[in-house]
Amino acid sequence: MRKILVATEKPFAPVAIKKISKIFEKEEKEYDLVLLENYTDRSQLLQAVADADALIVRSDKVDAEVFDVAPKLKIVVRAGAGYDNVDCSAATAKGVVVMNTPGQNSNAVAELAIGLAILGIREMFSGKPGSELRGRTLGLHGFGYVARNVFRIARALGMKVIVYTRYSKGAAAAIGLKVTKSLEQLYEKSDVVSIHVPARGEHIKSVSYQVMKHLKDGAVIVNTARKEVVNEPDLVKIMEEKPNIKYMSDLTPDCEKEFAEKFSGRYFFTPKKAGAQTAEANINAGVAAAEQIVAFFEKGDTSYQVNK
Repeated sequence: MRKILVATEKPFAPVAIKKISKIFEKEEKEYDLVLLENYTDRSQLLQAVADADALIVRSDKVDAEVFDVAPKLKIVVRAGAGYDNVDCSAATAKGVVVMNTPGQNSNAVAELAIGLAILGIREMFSGKPGSELRGRTLGLHGFGYVARNVFRIARALGMKVIVYTRYSKGAAAAIGLKVTKSLEQLYEKSDVVSIHVPARGEHIKSVSYQVMKHLKDGAVIVNTARKEVVNEPDLVKIMEEKPNIKYMSDLTPDCEKEFAEKFSGRYFFTPKKAGAQTAEANINAGVAAAEQIVAFFEKGDTSYQVNK
């Protein structure tokens, strides 16, 4: 019998757990699904994972310490797209496969991105005259699952959409998107910039002063990615230099205090990361994680592996 541990400080919805359970129950081979929900101490995770064969997490931290105490562990699935909470190098060293569930949260995050854009361009619904998205240019910084859904919604709203991507130029062009020659050009031509790149490699602090200085004064920056992709001191500098720029984010930056002191009415931060916090995304990601674990054990399927 394989032990499948679902360890979530922020639990899945009950309906998601019910669907996850059914996936394991219908298999001929036995799986023992164990839930560790709302845990308050890391020692609880370390104790529960010690004899686990597979682990499903959300934003829970899975580092070398976890892999050291779990000799039977073969696979970790992060239910969601981002996986910076999992130490992939430590997993690889222990021979553990790490997967994410790309695309399962993408519509939820995309809808939030558009919602934040509307909030910004309408002056936070403060009573001040705002603007409309129709006829405006939306620049997509990155072209993954979320960005493609943002494109779909933005096009329906009558926006012109452009994109900067280094790795998906063909896919973007194939659906009629204009690909800019540089990131600087994207920021220069956009009324709204929506950021959709992972917090790793070349993307860390890629939203820098050298890029943002090309923004129109009055542009709205929407960040539903990670705070690490934005150079925060540079962001503060450009907000000071261009007094009509707004920054709308699905996470609170480290410079929140400075924003509160200097930029009242020009920013919005969700209280906690909310992009994937919908009932639908919660279910989709959990079910996908369970299905990927079954496919891994029964068929050796590693299609969604993110570590090597």
